Amino acid sequence: MSAVDRAPARATWPPSAPRNRTLRLRLTDSPISLAGYWWATAVGFAWGFLWSRGRIERRRGLIVFRGMPRWTFGRGGSCVGGCYLTSTNVSHAVLGHEAVHRAQWRRYGMLFPILYWMSGRDPLANRFEIEAGLEAGGYVRRPGRSTRPGREAASAG
Repeated sequence: MSAVDRAPARATWPPSAPRNRTLRLRLTDSPISLAGYWWATAVGFAWGFLWSRGRIERRRGLIVFRGMPRWTFGRGGSCVGGCYLTSTNVSHAVLGHEAVHRAQWRRYGMLFPILYWMSGRDPLANRFEIEAGLEAGGYVRRPGRSTRPGREAASAG
C-alpha cells in the first residue's frame, strides 16, 4: 500500500454534519467590562468635577467628590465606575463599602447598572449591596451604634 492510500480521507464540501462555530463574548472580568468601567469612571469624573463644591481626593482606590448637591447622587452617595459622589458621607466604613462597588463596576462594566437595577431598590434584598456590606453602607445598624457609619449618635441631654 502506498503513502497516498494510507492518507486520511479529506472532508467533502459541504460537510455531512454542520460545524459548531460559537462566538463567545465574555462580558464579565473581560476587556469589554474593563472598557465599560473606564467609560463609567469618565462619566462619574465629569459629573463630579462639574458639581463638586468640596474636596476631591483619592481614597481606597476611589476618586471621592465631596460637596455634591443632594440631587446629583442617590441615597448617601453613588459609586460610578471608580468615582464616589457624595455630600459628606465619607467615613472609612462607607468608603470600604463603595470600594466593593468599584470592584463590581470593574467586573461587570456597563452591565452593572442594569444588574443593580434588576436586583431592586431595597438594599436589604439587593445582592450588590449585601456583597458590599449592609452595615458599612449604613443600611442596617448594630444595637448601640449610630445609623450611618462614621457619624456620632445624637446624645440625649
